[in-house]
Amino acid sequence: MTTTYIWLPGQPIGKGRPRFTRTGRVYTPEKTRRYEHRLAGTASNYMMLRQLEPTTMPCHMVIKAQFEIPKSWTKTKKAAAAAYEILPGKPDIDNIAKIVMDSFSGVVFEDDAQVYDLKVVKTYGDPCLLTEVTCSKW
Repeated sequence: MTTTYIWLPGQPIGKGRPRFTRTGRVYTPEKTRRYEHRLAGTASNYMMLRQLEPTTMPCHMVIKAQFEIPKSWTKTKKAAAAAYEILPGKPDIDNIAKIVMDSFSGVVFEDDAQVYDLKVVKTYGDPCLLTEVTCSKW
């Protein structure tokens, strides 16, 4: 089994919904596109440094999205968030998974259909996104 760990500092975001122009054209929101490129670039750098090609094998994936504790909260509420008693609401877990899997397609694995097991966790702490992709062979 081979595992890759890809870490991206900063506040995680979820995949934004497609937008439509008045003429009926569909586009991805700019914020989503920038984050996808940043995540794909980080993953690409990781893969190049380790001289790895995108895997064609089935993969297990764990995504940990860690969000900043709001500064406006009381000390009690901040302590509860740090102790995992309060968990983040937005963005939805499926949107976090979608942005990561879309960013990794063609970079870490050939297609996101190869992911057979997925776990997504949202917590409060230092804002970052940590991914773990495990495959039988790279």
